[in-house]
Amino acid sequence: MMQAKEALAVVHELRGKDDVVITTMTPARDWMTMPQGPLDLVLVPSAMSHATSMGLGLALAQPERRVIVCNGDGSMVMNLGSLVSIAEARAANLTVLVFDNGTYEVTGSQRVPGAGSVNFVQLADGAGFRATFQFFDIETWRRGARNALFAPGPTFIWLRVAPLVGLPGPKSPGPAGARATAFMGAIRAE
Repeated sequence: MMQAKEALAVVHELRGKDDVVITTMTPARDWMTMPQGPLDLVLVPSAMSHATSMGLGLALAQPERRVIVCNGDGSMVMNLGSLVSIAEARAANLTVLVFDNGTYEVTGSQRVPGAGSVNFVQLADGAGFRATFQFFDIETWRRGARNALFAPGPTFIWLRVAPLVGLPGPKSPGPAGARATAFMGAIRAE
């Protein structure tokens, strides 16, 4: 398995300047350690399980932009229905990445139901995603990331990452209202 922060760094490197990147849970904690852009939507305090739904709304409202959602496996399990909505909407500009570490890492590393037995790619395929990918090691991810991230969507990418027990959860990067206002301003300005 790869480290979540290493996997996320690949996304950070490949994302375009006009791409919206939504992060929540473990990906949010690690994303906040990297240089931030105006189109980054860090869902902290937690919007656990809502990142995919928010990503779909943004993808439909901003069809000329690519929207990349970096979600945790626990959040994905809590909102599996969003996969069907995304596929039904045919959101060609939406990419959903699930960072699967088998735990609710940022809330104390409790086990996610179905950890180790849920095949997220099969779920996304069954929901009707146009493109699905899975990567279980960092070198394969580095080699395949560009192809996966730029595939016509909706696209689903399953990344198996190692859990990190004992790390604190993400802290808010600032007042949510001010961050939302700045994000909306950036969307309008682009």
